[in-house]
Amino acid sequence: MVSRGLSPARAVGLAVSAVAVTTLLAGCSVDSAFAGFGWPKGITQQGDRMYDLWIGSVVAALVVGVFVWGLIFWCVVRYRKRGDELPPQTRYNMPFEILYTVAPFVVIAVLFFYTAIIQTDVDRLSKNPDVRVEVIASKWNWQFVYSDTKGPDGQPITTVGADDYIPVLVLPAGKSVQFKETSRDVIHSFWVPDILFKRDVIPGVENRFEIKLKDNAAGAYVGRCAELCGTYHSMMNFELRVVSAEQYRQYLDLRGAGKSTPEALAQLGFPNQGYATKTQPFNTDRTKRSSS
Repeated sequence: MVSRGLSPARAVGLAVSAVAVTTLLAGCSVDSAFAGFGWPKGITQQGDRMYDLWIGSVVAALVVGVFVWGLIFWCVVRYRKRGDELPPQTRYNMPFEILYTVAPFVVIAVLFFYTAIIQTDVDRLSKNPDVRVEVIASKWNWQFVYSDTKGPDGQPITTVGADDYIPVLVLPAGKSVQFKETSRDVIHSFWVPDILFKRDVIPGVENRFEIKLKDNAAGAYVGRCAELCGTYHSMMNFELRVVSAEQYRQYLDLRGAGKSTPEALAQLGFPNQGYATKTQPFNTDRTKRSSS
């Protein structure tokens, strides 16, 4: 019940204030709360499609929510108790029953339609991607094989991590990249948070997915295993380094000439002598770990 002294305008004002405060407290900042409704911008075209789906879903939810909240507060104010007389009793209201039966079906159908379209687009594989990379996962390391290249030994150029080296996966901006995933032992999961997409790496199963990096995606991004795979799962990291198309060609030329990944990146002028900049190898010295 609402107090008799509470006017409809005041009730609506309180409701709007409560919604605003809740929205502000739910996000890390005003920008993150209202610009993307909590969804970050990705570095791929597929990420933009998923971002658009999220924004549309949240806007639809807000429209439905505001409509329902409006009905609730209107009923609270309009039909608040004014005396001891029992109000007229209504058994049913056909327009409202049709509304709350049809409206949810329409909302779900529209969301399902756009979800199916975008999911199909995100999972689409092209016959001739610009770059092919084989991702080989093992406890607790990553190996990246550039399938369409040849190194000094005639085999595809490969990058693999070690105890003192976080593997760096180098890819060109503005190009399509198709990944083929395999595992040597248990289930792992290939995940770069900024791609807004991850896919499990399963023993005996060959998973594939494809991304199109945006032209302005150049930078260094943390990659992780997103599936609990054993003792050192948390340290199974890698780094994605997105470079320009010209730098990528130079990188492959240097690798083909026998340079390691850090040596090639350092020669191209990248910081940290070409090693990872966003993460670091796991310290295997238990004495130092326990003292720190």
